[in-house]
Amino acid sequence: MAQGDRAAKVADRIREIVARRLDKGLRDPRLGFVTITDVRVTGDLQHASVFYTVYGTDEERADSALALKAATGMLRTEVGKGLNTRLTPTLEFIADAIPENAASIESLLREAAERDAATETAAGSARYAGEADPYRKPREFDDDEDDAPSSAADEEE
Repeated sequence: MAQGDRAAKVADRIREIVARRLDKGLRDPRLGFVTITDVRVTGDLQHASVFYTVYGTDEERADSALALKAATGMLRTEVGKGLNTRLTPTLEFIADAIPENAASIESLLREAAERDAATETAAGSARYAGEADPYRKPREFDDDEDDAPSSAADEEE
């Protein structure tokens, strides 16, 4: 498990280095408001997948993707300077689908709330088809009947 722990530490370090460099700014005007969401590194530490989101329109997302692809070499150099590893991992920038997933979850939750409201409205005016409580209940005995001695015992005394 030590290898996985090291990969996680390297991934966190790469995320910090790339985010700091993007915060300083690149000289590419196509780069929009980019947020690094996650970094995953292979077990041999030779490849890093950098997940990012871009705030803006689809056109701004496409332009930012091109800017990140153009700046991959420079960002890899920055990562190499900041890591204490023998090899510098290759970087691959992947647009994260978090905003799209969040939007679909929001629409599903909204639809579920509408269905719940419709069901509650229908249940408010509903009536039972038969009796209100259709289940059989055990017969209740009087306490006097259980405590009375049997008739055969009464005759002998």
